[in-house]
Amino acid sequence: MKQLVLFVLLSVLWSGAAQAQKLRKTEWESGMLEKGEKVGVWEYYAHTRDGSQVITQKYDHTAKKLVFFRPFDDIPYQVQGPGGQWTRQHLTQPVLYIGGDAALASYMTKLNYPSVAQSKNIQGRVVVSFVVDTLGRAADHKVLLGIGGGCDEEALRVCRNIPQQWIPARIGSRAVVTQHELPFTFRLATAAK
Repeated sequence: MKQLVLFVLLSVLWSGAAQAQKLRKTEWESGMLEKGEKVGVWEYYAHTRDGSQVITQKYDHTAKKLVFFRPFDDIPYQVQGPGGQWTRQHLTQPVLYIGGDAALASYMTKLNYPSVAQSKNIQGRVVVSFVVDTLGRAADHKVLLGIGGGCDEEALRVCRNIPQQWIPARIGSRAVVTQHELPFTFRLATAAK
């Protein structure tokens, strides 16, 4: 009888634990959810030009630590030195956004096309630069390349409202303060003929 009670108790505990975590898999991410929060290691995906799905990032949401990132172009980035001066340096790891480009794109597409820009048929790309510190916080947002018509201000607004889920750049194992840039595209829909 004791064995039966113990078995039933363990079964109830096991089923409760199994239901507490749930696997979530989409085209852009996969991992476990616990009480609606991401836990453990999550994989984030992108698609190559030929349509293949590739892992771009693995992030441990429990430990709050980057586990893997897909290699990037080895170009120098603006890095702030100890005296506050900026120099171009090669990074071991660039600034990354938790969830990769797909997660970042979901915020970047929240642009409201300014009516002035629409009426003047202004289209193009606005580039916003900002600094990501060693704790992954973004600050000092500035329009680096603008097109006017209210588009510059709108890109700046959206960029400032991106949640603070940045992973700082690294040189070796040391986090560094780095300048990062994001492009925002403003394109009017063409009328069907």
